[in-house]
Amino acid sequence: MSDRLEICDVWAENLDAEMAVIRDLVEYYPYIGMDTEFPGVVARPIGNFKTSSDYHYQTLRCNVDLLRIIQLGITLCDENGQKPEGKCVWQFNFRFSLNDDMFAPDSIELLQASGLNFKQHEEHGIDMEYFGELFISSGLVLLDDVKWISFHSGYDFGYILKMVTLVNLPANETDFFELLKIWFPCVYDIKFLMRSCKSLRGGLNEVAKDLGVLRRGKEHQAGSDSLLTADTFFALRSQYFDNELDDAKFLGQIYGLASSSNPQPFREMTPSSVDDPLAFPTDPIPTPHSVASTSSPYARRQIIQPHRHQLSNAQEPGPRASSAVSIKNPNAPNGSDGLQNPFGPARTGSPAVR
Repeated sequence: MSDRLEICDVWAENLDAEMAVIRDLVEYYPYIGMDTEFPGVVARPIGNFKTSSDYHYQTLRCNVDLLRIIQLGITLCDENGQKPEGKCVWQFNFRFSLNDDMFAPDSIELLQASGLNFKQHEEHGIDMEYFGELFISSGLVLLDDVKWISFHSGYDFGYILKMVTLVNLPANETDFFELLKIWFPCVYDIKFLMRSCKSLRGGLNEVAKDLGVLRRGKEHQAGSDSLLTADTFFALRSQYFDNELDDAKFLGQIYGLASSSNPQPFREMTPSSVDDPLAFPTDPIPTPHSVASTSSPYARRQIIQPHRHQLSNAQEPGPRASSAVSIKNPNAPNGSDGLQNPFGPARTGSPAVR
């Protein structure tokens, strides 16, 4: 790897110029390492779900619909993992306000400890809608010869799809994967590839260490994480797959969602099972603070009312963070359009204790 490698911070002021650079390079470096940073998980669905994968997707869906992306990191490589000289990693910093936007406090504190400056994000962050316009014409999407490299990336692609489509995510996994295939025809998820490597376990840092891959830049920043993701992919492909991947088996699979897991038995999600870290194989996330009740035999997908969070250096969030909400249930009775909670208002309880 070149010693001249550079992670480029992109803000509103230099967005157009950097996207032009990427458009010129992607034809020659069509392997894209990717990572995002987002403000955690603030809501969980409860009720009846057909499979554990359905539960995972509905959790992803309601949080992506509610929240805003903070960073997107991409690293450009060729088919052998070689990168352009100098600038090859871009870290896009989006507009985000601790006063107005919802977040999980633990996630924000982690990002602040990693060096993110939220005052700069609020004042100089990229507008998501304008970024989506440029991204569509960037040469990074909608093309079969561009291959995206990710790690446990359901949320990552969820946030990007939200930016390019400007609508909420599809109501079910099938439609989500159809949309994903349109915008990102070729996706590799390292976490899914690891299912064929019995000796590899853990998160990105652990896998990279096992493969002898070194990090450059700061952990929990999207640019450095995208670079580590790209380097880990090529090391994994070389050491475990002899540089040949079976696309019929691996391409387009996202770890933890329906395309990459055997359906788990139907079960009803309750506050106790949601809080159980062993209930489903997900990464640790903040505990919900209040829940909506359910008693109907219909599949109810009500999301938890977000708690009002406040950091020591932030004002109280705006009204988006304090109102009860519900996600659209495609199986709701009486033709409910999902714009209101068809099962009545959510009840606010005392904060749950993990």
